[in-house]
Amino acid sequence: MQERDTTELLLLARRGDTAAWHEIVRRYARLVWAVPRSHRLDPQDAADVCQATWLALAENLARIRRPERLGAWLVTTTRREALTVLRLRGREVPLDAWEAADTAPTPEEEALARDAGLWRAYATLTDRCREILRLAAFAPELSFSQVAEAVGIPVNSLGATRGRCLAVLRRRLAGSGVAR
Repeated sequence: MQERDTTELLLLARRGDTAAWHEIVRRYARLVWAVPRSHRLDPQDAADVCQATWLALAENLARIRRPERLGAWLVTTTRREALTVLRLRGREVPLDAWEAADTAPTPEEEALARDAGLWRAYATLTDRCREILRLAAFAPELSFSQVAEAVGIPVNSLGATRGRCLAVLRRRLAGSGVAR
């Protein structure tokens, strides 16, 4: 493989030749590694940048127009990845591992509590309101006339009845502290 030029290696790699891919990586690995380290990234971040660069090459093998400039393409791609890591690292706020645990509910716990409150409020509605809202939520493909027929009310009063049911549900949710 060593006697092959970069153009030939890229063509073979595009066709799925793993030996060609390994030769490309072998030839350029030190170069790709040097770029994030020159940006003073720690070894873990540098490894992530290198991995992202090789992934970008794998995804763009067919788009490399000047194979003889592969080294420059890899340097540019690696530099951009390194700068992205540096920019994002500035946004990270390290947590003290010994910090007291936050006792506030997690977003998942809040969502589950709201869900439980919604179902409790729903259970207090009349049978007709529960049926109208159930059909609206779980059978949206039904037409107004089909819902009206299923519930046993005139089509022209379905919209107003549904509006009243939703208003009652909102009031009960607000009264229970579930809705804001």
